[in-house]
Parts: sequence; structure tokens; C-alpha cells
Amino acid sequence: MANIVTINNLDLPELAIFAGLTNHQMRNKLEPEKGVFIAEGGSVINLALENDYEPIALLMEKKRLEGPAAEIIAKCGAAAVYIGDREILAGLTGYKLTRGILGAFKRKALPTMEKICQGARRLAVLDGITDSVNVGAVFRSAAALNMDGILVRKTCCDPLCRRSIRVSMGTIFQVPWTVMDEDVSALSKLGFKTAAMALSNNSISIAEKKLRGEKRLALVFGSEGYGLPQETISLCDYVVKIPMSHNVDSLNVAAASAVAFWELGRE
Repeated sequence: MANIVTINNLDLPELAIFAGLTNHQMRNKLEPEKGVFIAEGGSVINLALENDYEPIALLMEKKRLEGPAAEIIAKCGAAAVYIGDREILAGLTGYKLTRGILGAFKRKALPTMEKICQGARRLAVLDGITDSVNVGAVFRSAAALNMDGILVRKTCCDPLCRRSIRVSMGTIFQVPWTVMDEDVSALSKLGFKTAAMALSNNSISIAEKKLRGEKRLALVFGSEGYGLPQETISLCDYVVKIPMSHNVDSLNVAAASAVAFWELGRE
């Protein structure tokens, strides 16, 4: 049975999970299963539950107890459910809950890179992407457009930060992913060709048939401002560009990833 608690005092220590945790406590890199992430909105919380993430607590407007939130509560077992008026909750979180409900979940230990690559045909590698909106958008496109997994370099922002999860619409729980400690050359040992998405003198068009013909291909995307570092580009088998018109030099990394996934993710 759900443990429903009405919030009258914002200083309750139990509420720190929604307001007071530091990034280090949220991520807990050494023991990720002890870390926490926050999912926002009913559909996103449902996807976390469907993908076997363990709920710790829910925070919602009082009026949400009836309707779809009741179904979520029923799935969360003994997890605490904190309720209050919108203004009270905004005082806790620092913003109004436009989607009405937050869920705090335990992180899982991440799989190995070898596990992500096993049986995969198409992968995305994210290197230096620090905007959480872009990371979430890449995950959503990857889920929709036939990517088998995502490898995230440590230079990227945390894919399980609240904003990234929200933008991904919960697809971050569906696409297999892990943090990649090695450089991209490690993928060749696992049977992958690598394609750096970058502008250079030797870039080939994304429409080249030989790219579609690669049995196992990893698409490597760089930071929003500077793109991929030259040392990463030099390690890749291909350097690939999306042809532009009207003198536009490039697309936002989230838009570019969607184009690349569509073009190269199809059988």
C-alpha cells in the first residue's frame, strides 16, 4: 500500500531527494546503483517502471492522486508519495511542476561497452556534448530511428539528468547505453567501422553507398560548439558530412544525429 504524505513543512529531510542532492550524490559514479535520478511526467515515469528501475519516492500535486497518477502509485509498491499544492511544491523544487509529478529512482549499474556492442549493427557515440537538451534529443532520435545502442564519453553531460530524461521522453530507458572509457579505436576490436560526423577536406557525403553497406557502423558526434576533436577524427575510418544548401555550414548536433540515424540506420 502506498505511503502518502501531505507536505506541510519543506524542511523534511525526506524531501532532500527532490531539492537538496548534489550532482555527486545524484550520480555516485563509484557505485551507480546507489545514485539517484529524477523522472518528470507520468509517461516518462511509466517508462522507467516498465524498464525495471526501482522507485524511491514520488512527488506530485494533490489533485493528481486521482486519474493516471493512481495507476503509477499502484506500481510503486511501498515508495513514499509526497503530495502538496502547486505553490508548495514550487517552493521545494524551485520551479512549477508543469507535468504534475516527479519520480525519484535508483540508478542501475551500467553495462559494459562489450555488452552494448554485442549483436549491435548501428551505434551512436557521443563525445563532448554538454547540453542536456541535445543529449536527450539524440536519445529520442536513436530510439525512433534504429540505433541499437549509445556510447557516452565522459566528456558529455549526464544522460540521466532530469532535463535530458524529459527531452528524451523516457526513451533513455529504452535504448541500451553506457559510459565509454576508451577512445573510438576500441570499437574496431569489436568489429565496428567508425564514422566521424565532421567537416573536413576529406569528408564524404552521408549518402555514399559504402556507408550504408557497412555491416557494423558507429556514428561519432561531437560538441555543440567545436565538433569532434581532431584526435578523435583521425582515429575514425570515415569522416562524414551532411550536404548543406544556402551556405549553411552545419546542423545542430541533435538535428544532425536524426538525419544520420535515418540515412544509415535503415536496413
